[in-house]
Amino acid sequence: MIELLEKTLLTAVGAMTLTQKKAEELLLELREKLNISEEEGKDFLKKIQDAVTQSQEKMQEQARDEVKKACERMGVVSAAEFDKLQKKVAKLEKKLK
Repeated sequence: MIELLEKTLLTAVGAMTLTQKKAEELLLELREKLNISEEEGKDFLKKIQDAVTQSQEKMQEQARDEVKKACERMGVVSAAEFDKLQKKVAKLEKKLK
């Protein structure tokens, strides 16, 4: 029963962020309704929080990739590329003087 509920909640949680207070409320509600031990509840809550963290990290990585691709399509240079060009220009200007 707990495994089914766990899978259902993990799927439903997806990218949603649980605040600590909401997570604790959810834990109390689960303990009351499913009559699970505090340890089982904490383990369950940890799994949910880990899944949320992983989902957030994956979404952030995807967002960075999409921004990078969009910048490349628009011809925007990265900060590293800009710094490299700036140093090159400064070096050339120094040679001209």
